[in-house]
Amino acid sequence: MADMRACILSVAGATLTAAETKLLAEVNPFGVIFMGRSCKDPQQVRALSESIWDATGHQTLIFIDQEGGRVRRLRPPVWPDFPAPLTYSSLYKQDREAGIEAVWLHHRLMAAELEPMGIRADCAPVVDLLHSGMHQIVGDRAFGDTPEQVGALALAALDGLSAGGVAGVIKHMPGHGRAEVDSHESMPVVRVGRDAVEQDIAPFRTVRHASMGMTAHLAYAALDDEKTPATHSGKIISQIIRKEIGFDGLLMTDDLGMQALGGTLASRASRAIDAGCDVILHCSGFIKEASAILDEMAEVAGASPVLAGDSLRRAKAAENAARTPIPFDKAAARAKLQKLLSRAAGSSSAVA
Repeated sequence: MADMRACILSVAGATLTAAETKLLAEVNPFGVIFMGRSCKDPQQVRALSESIWDATGHQTLIFIDQEGGRVRRLRPPVWPDFPAPLTYSSLYKQDREAGIEAVWLHHRLMAAELEPMGIRADCAPVVDLLHSGMHQIVGDRAFGDTPEQVGALALAALDGLSAGGVAGVIKHMPGHGRAEVDSHESMPVVRVGRDAVEQDIAPFRTVRHASMGMTAHLAYAALDDEKTPATHSGKIISQIIRKEIGFDGLLMTDDLGMQALGGTLASRASRAIDAGCDVILHCSGFIKEASAILDEMAEVAGASPVLAGDSLRRAKAAENAARTPIPFDKAAARAKLQKLLSRAAGSSSAVA
């Protein structure tokens, strides 16, 4: 097997083009992420996964963004409907163990959809705190507004995914909840003091054992400066993410195409690697033409080094974290989750 490049790339559609097949074979990226444009039905998604594996010569890790609620690439009526993470907050406040069980079931059921299609990595859970008055880029994607609650439910989410053979990705370190603008459009700057930022850092410590994590495209005045996002901050990555949080898993960037980062895609990638990120994530989520997506794939891959040293060790550990699912009764789990959700005050969300 050829050396792996330190990148996760997307593809343009439901099947590989000849040019994409050639590029994947040449580059051998650490992973491929499926956007909604690549997901039509389970049989098609499985076939796409297998065509990627044929191109790279091994079972390249396939990723997806599948949280529930607003952020999900697999949607009804083809796939089950999962509620937003914040749905579980009221249940947790009523009954801590019931909330934890419900989140575990939610993620175990999602894994039961993902793993048979060859998708063995999910960019979830969100470990960001909900802060009132902030931009809704996090909003109902959060599990709650306290470090204890968010940490406990994020841990349940990771465990549920893992039981289904899917490795989770904790995001967005060191905390995205205080963003006042959408990082897809511009770079948020967090100007609160160090004590306040500590609240956002805290829940990540609960899940620091995760095999993979994602940076935030936010600048933090109390941690570095107001111009350098965490993705490009060697200080934040080394001192906060690696030391204070204690995270030693594979660290990937948030989507490189987001406008919070300036410069070319190649320069964004190089700065992230230089700052201490292990892998570059690029989704090509803002363009639709296959040729343009291919050009972006090639640019990002060209700026991504071969995985080596600690980054290679972490990548191998992440691959091994996507393991064989533990046997499980889907019908019984759906019924139990529905029952638990019905107990949450004001919550009518259910798994279809």
